[in-house]
Amino acid sequence: MDQYVIAPSIGIARVGNSPDAFYLAPESIGGRPLACDAQGQQLFDQGQPVYVEQYKDAEGRIKRQAARFAVYAVAADGSTREVTLDDPQVASVQWTVHVANKKAVWYNFQELQGNLLLGPDNSYEKVGVPLRNASVTGEQARQQLIIDPGPRTLQGAGGVADFSSDSIPPDYRFGSFPPPPSQGLPIKTLGEMRTDQQGRLLVLGGYGHAGGNQSITSFAGADGWHDDISDGPVTCTLTLTNGQVLNLTAWCIVGSPKFAPELENIVTLDDLAFDVAVRDLGLLPELFSNGCYNPDYVANYSRDIEPILRRPGTYRWVASVPSLNSFSPPPFDATDASERTAELRQAYFRLFRDPGANGFTDGQQGQLFDADSGIPMMPLNSGSNSVSNAVLAKFLTLTRTQHFLLGQWAAGKFSLDAPAPLPGVTALDRASVGNCVGGPLCPGIEVTWSLYSPELYEAPFRIRHRHDEAYYYQYGLDPQENETVPGLAFQGCEPGDLTKRMAIPWQADFFQCTVQYVNFTDPEVNKENGVPKAPSYYAYWWPPQSPWNVLPGDSTALSQDQSGIPAALQSIYSRGINSFSEMIQAWHYLGFITNQATGPYRSLFPYFVETERNNERFVAASVAVAGAGNVLTGADANFFNTWYLAPDPERPKVDTRRAIATRGHLAR
Repeated sequence: MDQYVIAPSIGIARVGNSPDAFYLAPESIGGRPLACDAQGQQLFDQGQPVYVEQYKDAEGRIKRQAARFAVYAVAADGSTREVTLDDPQVASVQWTVHVANKKAVWYNFQELQGNLLLGPDNSYEKVGVPLRNASVTGEQARQQLIIDPGPRTLQGAGGVADFSSDSIPPDYRFGSFPPPPSQGLPIKTLGEMRTDQQGRLLVLGGYGHAGGNQSITSFAGADGWHDDISDGPVTCTLTLTNGQVLNLTAWCIVGSPKFAPELENIVTLDDLAFDVAVRDLGLLPELFSNGCYNPDYVANYSRDIEPILRRPGTYRWVASVPSLNSFSPPPFDATDASERTAELRQAYFRLFRDPGANGFTDGQQGQLFDADSGIPMMPLNSGSNSVSNAVLAKFLTLTRTQHFLLGQWAAGKFSLDAPAPLPGVTALDRASVGNCVGGPLCPGIEVTWSLYSPELYEAPFRIRHRHDEAYYYQYGLDPQENETVPGLAFQGCEPGDLTKRMAIPWQADFFQCTVQYVNFTDPEVNKENGVPKAPSYYAYWWPPQSPWNVLPGDSTALSQDQSGIPAALQSIYSRGINSFSEMIQAWHYLGFITNQATGPYRSLFPYFVETERNNERFVAASVAVAGAGNVLTGADANFFNTWYLAPDPERPKVDTRRAIATRGHLAR
């Protein structure tokens, strides 16, 4: 008998400031987003999907990304078929969505402090992490810090329902939105839900609004602020014509835009979820059981190995890391399992840090160079805490499962066969989260280290709903519950739980988390007197989500006059946005890093450049640097390019008096 599921199990929507235009999330890892019409109906050309070409509308505003959910019947052999309103066995399809934002009511973000996977002594309470907005006291007042529009329900085709302050259900007495702020923009909605003509669900997030009443001086944000990021449960009541009624569940996460949509992180959220599923949820007992990996397990090359070998080299489009290109992809036939390449495979594997037993702070997180070769070890990203001196994790590692499988490849234990479907996991489940950050997690971009907690899941890749909607109508959302407490089986999540540990507003972290100066000689220290302790190493955070070095694609005289630089001059991605406040005001002026190659070999010979940047919103200038005598003569000054925001009365007001901060590596 078929099993019915919602796929993807975790859908990813993204904010944008275009009031109407949106597109559909990609349905493969590193895939292109899908084009749709104004009602959310996917577009096809001669039976082939139409992909997004422009990520901004005609006015230069960023389109939102819609998470699309559908019902699938999964056969015993793992094959799937979509079930829609057009299916003669379907009587009705009803969707309920309840997204929320709990950021303002949760604890301040302080790297890995509060992560109970590192032991009970690392709880928020024991290490003294303060609550956000701690001056707001009382359960009811604290609950009002949550942005909670309440649930919405649609049945059938062509429906629309807003998650707005104006449409809170009359009998939902816990609905709440923040009051108008003195800075930034008010938050009046968390987005909307729609159904297409076949009864599929589309969830769209907010418009990238952020507002508050204090200056921001930290990547974690500040008290008094809110943004319109959100997450929450998705439920489908599927009624069949035979009278059977099925209640199916999924989850939706609304994140910030992914400005390099087709580029993949070295460690994705798919890798993280796969690791948890293997180690804690019994996904593949032939790979991991009784607390141990099977030393005889045969890795699958295309599923388990090839992404690890390929992804580091693609960072060249969004970060200047020449060393990655020397061995990504490996300079030998990585598909050869024979003795001819055994020594090379093993040498290559030794260049990847061991994540250790807990995957966070032990292993080789602090090791930069390989002792035998003097080569920097992989990955070259910052770790989940290269910022503070408490609970250090200086450099990124693969997940424990990734590292084990790469070791099997090094030992020649891998197959080139097509991978079999994962039991109970659809391809859409993996693709959706595969386009999100899975490491480093400081805090991350879409979600953070809480997703490593098995208490969140009811099955591999599937978030457990903590309560049904009747419970929330009676009690509302809990401002204090901690869904990651170990040992509390069947706990699950409330609306807003997956994003509540993220920076508030998200623009603060996005501005500052690009590069990091990481101390690599003192195992106990990252910073000394507030700045990175020398010697340090220049590492990146998550370039596909937050680029740092890019190739501008301006190829006309007019566009180059506006941009101030020629095409392909490697440039700082966020040039012209120079503070937290300016990122809050102007994030939507930034460009998208897209593959401009066309034709059948587009993926083989990619050419990723910065496109759709609102150059007219910036002023390109030059700064003269020379000795004091040049004030009079100007004889030997050196000139450097610089950019700043052009005056724009329509930008939201944000206090800049104390919000100016040195770029990420020092301010962090």
